[in-house]
Amino acid sequence: MKQDDFPISVRLRVAWGDLDAFGHVNNTMFFRYFEDARIACFERIGMQIHMAEVRHGPILAKTDCVFRQPIDFPDALTSCTRIVDLGSDRFTMEHALFSDKKGLVAHGSGRIVMLDYATGGKVPIPADVRAAIEAL
Repeated sequence: MKQDDFPISVRLRVAWGDLDAFGHVNNTMFFRYFEDARIACFERIGMQIHMAEVRHGPILAKTDCVFRQPIDFPDALTSCTRIVDLGSDRFTMEHALFSDKKGLVAHGSGRIVMLDYATGGKVPIPADVRAAIEAL
């Protein structure tokens, strides 16, 4: 697994406040780093248009993380994502987190379901969003 395998990447700096009492990045922060890449992906595929116009959008239904190495301060990170499974109303995002100092430090996934926020029910992925996902 390498950064070039992912079409979406976001550069991040480890902040002092990301650390826990043991002096390394708290495990909850890994999910926030994944989120940064996930939101960048949503912007790239035009998800915000549907959220604003018809209140249909993504919801994170499931997520996981494999912690391979602790992250220390100071460091810089690259949070990467790609879509690996595309269904009619859902898709799976694969995430990877790379440290400038240590290389791959974590990887995981997130299951995204399209939701009608007014009714709470699932809706199909809009055709233009699907096309943008396939173009990635």
